[in-house]
Amino acid sequence: MTIKLIAIDIDGTLVNDKKEIAPETITTIKAAKAAGIKVVLCTGRPLTGVTKYLEKLGLTSDDDFVITFNGALVQVSGSGEVLIHHTLDINDYNIIEETSRELNVHVHAEDQALMYTPNADISEYSVAESFLVQMPIRFRKPEEMDKNIVISKMMYIDYPEVITRVVKELPAKITDNYYYVQSEPYFLELLNKNASKGNAVMSLADKLGFTKDEVMALGDQGNDLSMIQAAGLGVAMGNAIQEVKDNAQAVTATNVELGVAKAIQKYALAD
Repeated sequence: MTIKLIAIDIDGTLVNDKKEIAPETITTIKAAKAAGIKVVLCTGRPLTGVTKYLEKLGLTSDDDFVITFNGALVQVSGSGEVLIHHTLDINDYNIIEETSRELNVHVHAEDQALMYTPNADISEYSVAESFLVQMPIRFRKPEEMDKNIVISKMMYIDYPEVITRVVKELPAKITDNYYYVQSEPYFLELLNKNASKGNAVMSLADKLGFTKDEVMALGDQGNDLSMIQAAGLGVAMGNAIQEVKDNAQAVTATNVELGVAKAIQKYALAD
């Protein structure tokens, strides 16, 4: 099997628990790029939350690509040009926000520049996410939202026990009309029905003329499951949740044990 595209999740996969990329991983990814392999970071973050990693890995040209917002966007790394964008509109916002009040859970929405929350008592997890992805957060009442807003994703974001309850209580107006995935114990992400990491990775592969068997994907959480299943070679991290491991063709070391570097060396760069 010749690997031509490697899709890599960031949190819990590419980076260690200090949100750093190990020097060995940087060297290995640069070697993969030098060998002509497309290395694509695939994350729930916006581009602002990915840029520093793209720069460290040398993935900033107009021939490099990045998948953001859990597959809602496929972008050119260098320019930020959007190649694919599965969006939500103000009607979706109103449905998801109204449901958040029914379920008593914090919510926020993200476009390409800002996060918006209708919760005056802003969730501490929204604040942490804003800092992590370098995206400012704004308090806006629902009636104050721009009627023409183009939303990349929305999130129910709260204490893990709240999110666990909410997942079980989601009404049909959500489950039937949106792609939803729990990416962390405190995140439940809601996107356009056509948005997922798996769809984005395979759409990009198709644009580049690659087959499924030429795609490798690495991840650890529920939002990585679709690309683990879609790729010809799905590789679960050693620290991955069990469902990801069960659907992968291989399991590598953990994110603190150079799992990404070891998988690339074994499956993509081996003679």
